[in-house]
Amino acid sequence: MSTATAESVGGGTKPSKDHKKPTAAALKGAIQLGIGYAVGNLSSKPDRDVLMQDFSVVESVFLPSEGSNLTPAHHYPDFRLKTYAPLAFRYFRELFGIKPDDYLYSICNEPLIELCNPGASSSWFYLTSDDEFIIKTVQHKEAEFLQKLLPGYYMNLNQNPRTLLPKFYGLYCIQCGGITVRVVVMNNVLPRAIKMHYKYDLKGSSYKRRASRKERLKSSPTFKDLDFQEMHEGLHFDPETYSALMKTLQRDCRVLESFKIMDYSLLLGIHISDRKPLSRESRCDSRRGQKVLYSTALESIQGNAKAPEPVADDDTLGGIPAKHKDENLLIFLGIIDILQSYRFIKKVEHSWKALVHDGDTVSVHRPSFYADRFLKFMGSTVFKKIHPLRGASSKRKRGSLYAGKSASQEFLSPQKEERKEEKKAQSMDNLDGTMYSSSRQPDLLPRVSFKSTGDSEEYLENSEERRASSSTIALDDPLLSLSRSQSESELDVYL
Repeated sequence: MSTATAESVGGGTKPSKDHKKPTAAALKGAIQLGIGYAVGNLSSKPDRDVLMQDFSVVESVFLPSEGSNLTPAHHYPDFRLKTYAPLAFRYFRELFGIKPDDYLYSICNEPLIELCNPGASSSWFYLTSDDEFIIKTVQHKEAEFLQKLLPGYYMNLNQNPRTLLPKFYGLYCIQCGGITVRVVVMNNVLPRAIKMHYKYDLKGSSYKRRASRKERLKSSPTFKDLDFQEMHEGLHFDPETYSALMKTLQRDCRVLESFKIMDYSLLLGIHISDRKPLSRESRCDSRRGQKVLYSTALESIQGNAKAPEPVADDDTLGGIPAKHKDENLLIFLGIIDILQSYRFIKKVEHSWKALVHDGDTVSVHRPSFYADRFLKFMGSTVFKKIHPLRGASSKRKRGSLYAGKSASQEFLSPQKEERKEEKKAQSMDNLDGTMYSSSRQPDLLPRVSFKSTGDSEEYLENSEERRASSSTIALDDPLLSLSRSQSESELDVYL
């Protein structure tokens, strides 16, 4: 086995006319065998910290069908395997709690399940039988970009393992029969064990963002942005879930923007819980004994949650609860297709499309604008917050308070009228015989009552009492405008 450093990804010999092209089954078998050999060979290397040069390492080995001193015999055509940054990807797998035996068992134990690709790319998708991992073929430029991205990706995962970004577990290249296939192993966003009643590929743009007729005829079509706006009025979450989801999306979009990445999508799966669920006998054994941490949608947005528990017996399978009108939903989602950088060819594509259509509506755009448009569409059109209603108990409390106040006012109103008439009569009788000055205490309105207009001694005695208690009255109510008896009566109501 040879090891190369800073080797171009996927670089190899050109196809020869003497080579017989392998079948699809042989190619899938070679991928499984190659990954199994690479992971097994890595177990002999001691654990250590990841160094900068580890991200550019490429290990290459030839696996003949008859076997060799280092490789096992197999019934596939001869092929060459290249493993990119094996130590770095081993660290990523350990970060997500993936044990080597579980990783090998998932990928190599049973044949891979081929999936259809609704996107514009020519990638192939394979799913492991336990529903844990997706194996996707990538182009040479995408594989090269991923390898350059690894140091920053490593730093981001260290800071935040809970993310909706793709989780990469391995990058490999298979050269077999003159064909070069580069594959990346990622997390699976949409579990097969639960039916997705709707699937969407959302970018936040509108130009050509409608599913084709051919796609709509499929048993499980993948719709796009304009389809979502026609078919749904938004998915509603409780305030805490909405806040956690949008914070995760904002953080992930800023990371992609820092790497100058654009044209990514949000893969969204919607399961309607109210419809008849699958029986446990008919469901596959996916997620039985969860092998990957932070792999479900709910775990990916719970930034401050504790370590996730296995979800083997949970019918939600880690979906995020939501509502649409009167329907209860489970939402599964993840950001996909992040290996598109805003290179020269993308700038030319945007400029050309902007000449024919509105430049802000096309999917290809500069990373900062793309991220802002993406977040605005997700936060206002796709995801919405359920505004909680005020509690009925507080309404009852307020109602009882108002009712008590009204009843007390009705009870006190005759007394107030009698008191007012009495004071008015006293004021008219004493207008000529009584002089009262409030110059000493201009901000107070003390209670004044006289039994006799000529009794000056009683008046002076009352004045002394008012001065002694003036500080207390002022503190109680500096803007006292009612009589003391009225204020005391109303105070009793609220106490």
